[in-house]
Amino acid sequence: MDSMLVFDRTAVRRHRDRAARTVDAVADVLRDAAERLLDRLDDTTRTFSDALDVGGRGVVAPLLRQRGMRVVSCDLSAAMAARNGGACVAADEEFLPFGPDSFDLVAASLSLHWVNDLPGTLLQLRRTLRPGGLLLASLPALGTLAELRAALTEAEDAVSSRVSPRVSPFPELRDCAHLLQRAGYAVPVADVEDIRLLYANPFALLTDLRAAGETNAIRQRARSAPARDLFPAALARLPAEDGRVAVTLRMAVMTGWAAD
Repeated sequence: MDSMLVFDRTAVRRHRDRAARTVDAVADVLRDAAERLLDRLDDTTRTFSDALDVGGRGVVAPLLRQRGMRVVSCDLSAAMAARNGGACVAADEEFLPFGPDSFDLVAASLSLHWVNDLPGTLLQLRRTLRPGGLLLASLPALGTLAELRAALTEAEDAVSSRVSPRVSPFPELRDCAHLLQRAGYAVPVADVEDIRLLYANPFALLTDLRAAGETNAIRQRARSAPARDLFPAALARLPAEDGRVAVTLRMAVMTGWAAD
């Protein structure tokens, strides 16, 4: 069973506990992603009153409340859950504590990509929805941080002649709708939006990832300290646009309904 676990969930919780103190530094990026996700609400005539915010890092819950909804927030980290300014609970996304028919909307903005059992989590989220309820979820898709992944691989091979996994594996877009269908959602849809991030100082990219709680939690990651010149060598390989280094956040947006 352990061989099927890709992510170290204890490390994920630890990273999010630490990031609860620093996440404001990347609030603009998280808010942009959340607004793109919640824009899907404008495409339906349904109204929603009770929403579950999964891993919103203090950004999603206020946007839902602005739309007139009652919101409960959950996060693997109690410290991160408490940032949401209302009802909140520390909860493992793989073992959700909510009963059936608890919500008519679930919003999970860039928060499910460190889950080992994503099909099981999507199934649990569907069960929390009332008939006719909506899931809105986004997660990084294949292509996210591809520039950093390639740069780290090339640099580590050159520096130490061996390569360790340092960027999380991400699903392909074509798999996302299938995951929703497998979890029993009606009218499953998945599309993609690319967000380009530009940095005048390439080290700020690593600072932002840490601030957001997005540092390496792969179970097979190297536990020893990397070579001192690894990250400078990798960052020097990143592509540039107008004098700034550029990386991509490829955001898969998933929508699915609980059967009415």
